Amino acid sequence: MRGWLDGLRELRRYPSAIMGMAIILALVGLSLYTVIAIPYSQALELWRGGEHWRMTPANAGPVWADRLTGGEQPRTITVSSADADIEEHAFEGGRRLRIPLTFDYDYEGFPSEINLYLRAEGHEQQPFARLVWKTPDGREISLGGHRIGREERISISQDRALERRLGGMVPHVGLLAESDTQAVPRAQPGRYTLLVDAVVFDERAGLEASLVLYGRVHGIAGTDHQRRDLSVALMWGTPVALAFGLLAAVGTTITTLIIAALGVWYRGWIDATIQRLTEVNMILPMLPILVMVGTLYSTSIWLMLGVVVLLGIFSAGIKMYRAMLLPIREAPYIEAAQAYGAGNLRIVMRYMIPRILPVLIPTFVTLIPTFVFLEASLAVLGLGDPVLPTWGKVLNDAQTQSALYNGYYYWVLEPAALLMLSGLGFAMLGFALDRVFNPRLRSL
Repeated sequence: MRGWLDGLRELRRYPSAIMGMAIILALVGLSLYTVIAIPYSQALELWRGGEHWRMTPANAGPVWADRLTGGEQPRTITVSSADADIEEHAFEGGRRLRIPLTFDYDYEGFPSEINLYLRAEGHEQQPFARLVWKTPDGREISLGGHRIGREERISISQDRALERRLGGMVPHVGLLAESDTQAVPRAQPGRYTLLVDAVVFDERAGLEASLVLYGRVHGIAGTDHQRRDLSVALMWGTPVALAFGLLAAVGTTITTLIIAALGVWYRGWIDATIQRLTEVNMILPMLPILVMVGTLYSTSIWLMLGVVVLLGIFSAGIKMYRAMLLPIREAPYIEAAQAYGAGNLRIVMRYMIPRILPVLIPTFVTLIPTFVFLEASLAVLGLGDPVLPTWGKVLNDAQTQSALYNGYYYWVLEPAALLMLSGLGFAMLGFALDRVFNPRLRSL
C-alpha cells in the first residue's frame, strides 16, 4: 500500500499527469453537474422535443463562435401578449382585441425565421385575426387575415404572397429592411410592432399570442436541424461516454486478469483451453460483430456494452498477463503459502494478482478512451442508442445533414473536441502512470 502511495506522489513530477488529471476531473465534474442539473427524464424530454422546441432557431451557431469572429449576429427575440397592452372593445356577439407585439431591433443582420403562435382555447366559434406589421419609419405592411384554431402557428417567413409584395425578399428580411435598400438589404434598427387585430365571438374566452424572431446564434453550443439545443447532447454525452468506457474497461480487465491467473495456476487442460479460446477470439473483428448485433438485434447501449465485455474477456491481454504471472507462480513466497495450507483461490486472488496490479493500472487507464471512441464510432455509423443523447449521435446527425458542406462547423467540432479531450486526458495520465509503475521505465 505504501508503494502505491509513493507512486501516486511521484506523479507530481510529471506535468502531463497533472494536466491529464485536470482534464479527467473536469469531465467528471461536468458529468456530475449534468446528472444533477438535467435529470435523465428531463434530458430525454429536451432531446426528443416538445413545447420548448418551437422557441429555438434551427441550425443556429453558438454565441461564443460569433463573438470570436467579432460579429454581432441576431439573437432570438420573443414577444408575448402577456406583456402587451391589449385594447378590448365589446360589441354584440363578441369582442375586438387589439394586441400590439412590440420589440426593439438593433442588430445589423436579419433573423433566420419569423413565426407567430396563437392560442384560442374555449371558443365555440373560431376567432379571426388580421395582422399588420409596423416599421420604425411609419410604414404599415398587411400580413393578411387568418382563422385561429385552438393552437395555430403562422409561419410569416414562408408567406410567398408577402414575399412577392416585398419585392422578392423573404419576409424575415423584407419586413426588417430599410425602405430604400437597393442591391444589398440592410436591417433598419428601431421599434417594430406586429398588431394582432382579432375578433372573438365569445364574451370570456381570450386569445394568447407569441411572436418569435429566431436568431442566427443560440446558446453555448448552438442548435441542430430539429431546433434541439446541442448543449443537452454534449453535456449528457459526457457521463454516458465515461460510464461506458469505465464499465467496459473494468469488465474486460478484471475478467481477463482473473482468467489468465487461473490458467497459469491450474495449468494443464484449463490453461490450454483458455489459450485456444483466446487465439480464436483474437482473430474475430470486434467492430463488424457489433455492427451485426446492432443491425440484426438491438442498438441499446447496454447490450453493446455487454457484447464489448464478452468479446474482451478472451482478448490478447490474457497472453500478456500470462507472461507476467508465470514467474510469479514459481516465486518462493507462493511455495510458502502452499506450505502453510493456503487454498488455490486464495493464492490466485491474494498472492498472484496483486503483484501485477501496479503494472496494469496504466493499461487500464489508457483502455478507457478506447471504449469511449468505440461507442462514438458505433453511433456515427448509425448504431448508437436511439434514446440517449451522445457525442456520437451528434456526429451522426451532422453527417446525415451534411453539416460541414452547409457551413455548420460547430456541429462537428464540438463533439469531436470533447472526444479528443477525453482521449488526451486519459492518455496523458496513463503514460505518466506507466513511467511510475513500470520498473523498466523508472530509470528512463
